[in-house]
Amino acid sequence: MPETGFIAVFLVGLLGGTHCVGMCGGIVSALTVQLPGSRTRQWPLHLAYNLGRIGSYTVAGALMGGIGSLGLLLNKVLPIQMGLYVAANIMLVAMGLYLLGITRSLAFAERFGQKLWIRIQPVTRRFLPARSVFQAFPLGVLWGWLPCGLVYSVLTAALMSGSAARGALTMLAFGFGTLPNLLLAGLLLKRLRETAQGRLVRFASGALVLGFGLFGLYNAPTLGGNLWNGVVCTV
Repeated sequence: MPETGFIAVFLVGLLGGTHCVGMCGGIVSALTVQLPGSRTRQWPLHLAYNLGRIGSYTVAGALMGGIGSLGLLLNKVLPIQMGLYVAANIMLVAMGLYLLGITRSLAFAERFGQKLWIRIQPVTRRFLPARSVFQAFPLGVLWGWLPCGLVYSVLTAALMSGSAARGALTMLAFGFGTLPNLLLAGLLLKRLRETAQGRLVRFASGALVLGFGLFGLYNAPTLGGNLWNGVVCTV
């Protein structure tokens, strides 16, 4: 049975899907612009693109988990772990507020990621338009590094996971959570984007993600209780 923490991270990706559709809708539409009227020909491209994107999330999670494990090897482990845990949940609260349209407090994190993205973005042009899975997959790998507040929120959780393996699994679970929204966005782009940008959908998604963050902060003294079991390092 999957540990509850990975289920929670999966749900964060699933509930934050409205943000994903808005962020990646343009590149998703570019995958099918050369293949009008044929969903049979389109879905392998979208699947390959999304698997590449999730692969990049997994690599990033492994890197963050590895970095975090070095900090947790220091003498005063609990204060470090508590600080990372609180930071992860503050990021979720900020993401929930962003989805609710209350604040853009995660913009600073996305600006930080722009430094890496400006080096990667020119390479994506080599694979556009993507007419085969051999173009779509590396395109997804590259676009997995697009600055995104939601991704950075979960990367903070990967940082406190205690190991590279846990960090990778954290981001893998999150990536699969985002998969349904973006896979459907590729096949039903216009209709899904209109639905995802609807006020009710964004409010519900924002409220639920915000709830995850607030619940985590409330349970900070116990490092999340059962909610983050499997993600939070309990060394």
